[in-house]
Amino acid sequence: MRASATGRVLHDPKGGSFRFDAGAVCLDFAHTGGEGRYAVFETLHEPADLGEWLAQPPLAAVMTVPVTSRELAAAKALRQAIWDAAHARAAHRPLPAGAVTTINRAAAAAPLIPELAAADTTAGWATPVRATQALSTLAREMIELLSGPLSGRIRECAGDNCPLVFVDSSRPGARRWCAMERCGNRHKLRALRARRATDP
Repeated sequence: MRASATGRVLHDPKGGSFRFDAGAVCLDFAHTGGEGRYAVFETLHEPADLGEWLAQPPLAAVMTVPVTSRELAAAKALRQAIWDAAHARAAHRPLPAGAVTTINRAAAAAPLIPELAAADTTAGWATPVRATQALSTLAREMIELLSGPLSGRIRECAGDNCPLVFVDSSRPGARRWCAMERCGNRHKLRALRARRATDP
């Protein structure tokens, strides 16, 4: 990944949006939609949607080869595997074998290759840039996250019924919420109302 800034704006199907930073691009990717009850949050409807997501910073992988339907299906499988593995780690459960297999399979493909621009000190990705390479890069980041020093910092939001997962890379390791302006504020409001209700 070329930039340290992670995070995306998430949209609620019921209205409203907020900025959520999962702390890793692979975890940001895990929040692009899902299966079952999370299908309402789906953002990757067409292959072009995947290409557009990958082209955004910090990954900034602008596809030079159009994304295929097969790559979109592989992306959704990887996304689900990252989601399942992150939730398992957050709950201190063993990683699901199927998720591990899917992540390893994606990581086995050639990743994006960084390339320095001749004119200055900026870097890009060596062409051709394919979705399979970007997925490999995301899978490799997830492997590093699960096996590295921040593995124990993967958490689920402490908000009621909020399934968002993030890696807490803050120095004190005290992050509890997906976003302070969302679940953090809701918790503060509930606590304030509870105190007022019990005050004489």
